[in-house]
Amino acid sequence: MALSDTWLRANNGKNQKKGFVRTDRDGLSIRVSPRGKIVFQMRYRFNGKQDRVSLGSYPFMSLKDARAETVRLRTKLEEGNCPKLVKQLAKQEIVGAVSIKELFMQWYKAYCIKNKKGHKEILRSFELYIFPKIGNLPAEKITIREWLNVLEEVANSVPGTAHRILTNAKQMLKWSVNRRLITENLLRDISASEDLSIEDNVGDRFFDDEEIRLVWKAVTESKMAHKNKLFVKLCLVFGCRNGELRLSQIEHFDFNRKVWTVPKENHKLGKKTKKPLLRPIIPEVELLVKEAIQLSDSDTYVFTNSGSHHVMGRSAPLALPYNIMQWLRKNLNIEMKHWSIHDLRKTMRTNMSELTEPHIAEIMLGHKLPGNWEVYDHHKYLKEQAAAYSKWWKKIVLVTGTRGTD
Repeated sequence: MALSDTWLRANNGKNQKKGFVRTDRDGLSIRVSPRGKIVFQMRYRFNGKQDRVSLGSYPFMSLKDARAETVRLRTKLEEGNCPKLVKQLAKQEIVGAVSIKELFMQWYKAYCIKNKKGHKEILRSFELYIFPKIGNLPAEKITIREWLNVLEEVANSVPGTAHRILTNAKQMLKWSVNRRLITENLLRDISASEDLSIEDNVGDRFFDDEEIRLVWKAVTESKMAHKNKLFVKLCLVFGCRNGELRLSQIEHFDFNRKVWTVPKENHKLGKKTKKPLLRPIIPEVELLVKEAIQLSDSDTYVFTNSGSHHVMGRSAPLALPYNIMQWLRKNLNIEMKHWSIHDLRKTMRTNMSELTEPHIAEIMLGHKLPGNWEVYDHHKYLKEQAAAYSKWWKKIVLVTGTRGTD
C-alpha cells in the first residue's frame, strides 16, 4: 500500500512495538524505528547485488521530495551509477564547498594584494558589507538574487562603495572560474547603472579659469594649515594623484637633477609596470616643495599629520575641498559646485590639451600610452614635461593674478 502524508503525520514520533519497513513505489520505502523515527530509503539492485540507500528523514524530507529523489537516483542507476555512491559524492561536495569568504580570501592573497594598490580598502568593504550577509554561503550555490539583494542594500546607502564591490566581485568570480573553483560568474552581466541604479559621474568635473582663481584665492587667504595649502597647490600644478603626493618622502625630491621620483609602490600602475614615475621639478614648484619640507614634522615624509611625524592620513586630503568651499561661501558668498581633490588632476589634464602634446600630458599623469607605443617607447620626456609644467604655471599665475607662490 502506497504511503500518504496523512499516515506519515499520524505515525511520526509515535512509539511502536518494534521497528518495521513499509514500501511505497519505485523502490521507495520507509524504515520506522521503535521510537517512531521515519527514514526514507530506496531499494535497488546494482551489479547483481541488492542494496538500499537512505534519502532523508521525515518531516525534514517530505514524501513528495522523497519520491522525486527516488526518481532522480533511478535515472542515475539506469546510467550505470551506484545510487549510494551518488549520494556520498553529493554529500562530499556540500561539505567541501568553498564559501564566498573563502573564495574571496584566495583571490585576495593570490591576485588582489599583488595587483591592486587599494587592496586593504577592498578587503574592508567586503568585511563590512558582504561577509556578514553571504560570506559563509557556498559560492557555487549562491543565487544571483542573493547577490543582488546584498548589493542593492549597499547601493541604497553608499552607492560608490556598492559600485566598487560589484567591480571587485566580478573580478573575483572570473578569477575563480578560470581556476575551476566555481563553474559560473553570476555577476558577469550585472551593470551598476542598470541593475543597481548607480549613476556614473566620472570625468564631468573640472575647473574653468574663474574657478581656478577662486580656489587659489581661498587656499591662499583662508586659515587652512599652511602645509595643506601647499598640498592643494601642488596637486593642481603636478596633476598627480593625491596619494602620490601624500606618501612622498623627502628623499624622493632630487633638487640637483630637478626630478620628483614616485616609487612604483606609490602610484597606481606601479605593480604592473614595476617602474617609478619621474616628474620634473620646475623652479617655481621647487620653492613650494622646499617650503613643504621645512614645515614637515618628519625627517622622512614631506606631508605629515598635524603635530605628528607620521605620514599624512589617507582621509586627510578629503576634507580640504569642503574647507575651501566653506571659505568661499562665508567670505565671498559664492556657492561653488561640489568637487574633490581628484578634480584638480582633471583640471590640470584638461588644460594640458592646450599646452602640450597628448602623449606628454598622459605621461605627466602617469597613464599608460596606447598600444605598441607603451611597448616600444621608453623615453621619459622630462624636458617636454618641464616645458608643459612651465606653461601651466604661467597660466595659473595669469588666471589668479598672483605670483603663484603667494
